[in-house]
Amino acid sequence: MRRKPAVAGYFYPQQKRELRKMIESMVQPDQVKKRARALISPHAGYIYSGPVAAAVFASVSLPERFVILGPSHRGIESRLAIMKEGIWETPLGEIRVDTKLAELIISHSELITEDNEAHLGEHSLEVQLPFIQFFKSNFSLVPICIAYHASFEELEQLGKAIATGIKALAEETMIVASTDMSHYVPQEVAKRKDFLAINEILKLEAKGLYEVVTKENISMCGFQPTVSALVAAKLLGAKRGELVKYQTSGDVTGDYREVVGYAGLRIF
Repeated sequence: MRRKPAVAGYFYPQQKRELRKMIESMVQPDQVKKRARALISPHAGYIYSGPVAAAVFASVSLPERFVILGPSHRGIESRLAIMKEGIWETPLGEIRVDTKLAELIISHSELITEDNEAHLGEHSLEVQLPFIQFFKSNFSLVPICIAYHASFEELEQLGKAIATGIKALAEETMIVASTDMSHYVPQEVAKRKDFLAINEILKLEAKGLYEVVTKENISMCGFQPTVSALVAAKLLGAKRGELVKYQTSGDVTGDYREVVGYAGLRIF
């Protein structure tokens, strides 16, 4: 299957040259890069969340293999939908789905369903790819789209399956969880609630993140992918998280009455 861009020309520029120029304008030159097990990156339109995504991808050494987890913003039949073969296209080129790693992950959880349809119109994974392509010309990915009704137990099982699959492959792989933070609340509310969630991520507390988001009613759309990423990263040896950049849509528009929060974190 060939997965065409769904939001090029809408969330980010459709033309290759313009897209590269936009990302380049967001990247701090000579940034020190660290090795990381996982990243947390936002997925809004680039004018809003692009500086956060650019900062987090620029802050790490990128491998040649990625597992990217994103929430579904529309109803999908599968709880945990994976693509195990095919090509993803962006204006910056083509990316091969890593069939071997996908099959290893699938083999360790009966909950994961091969479901290409779940990925076709979903932007949360797609918008991460040009940032990786800007820094890395050749890499493969395993895309996993997660339904909003997935339980903690299901997310934990997914995280374990990802970690087991990566260990079995025995090749460096980075996990990326795609999420925005609070949606359409005043700036002070967004910052207060977002940092409740961020503090759990920094401690690698997957269950703590799940509980604080549900208890405090934090409108963090990708908290479930983030939960699975934390479970997997911890099993792969991660010890801590680090906040690279946080901002809100209000920092771009100047309107702080209703903002969306964006956080970029790396997990070591």
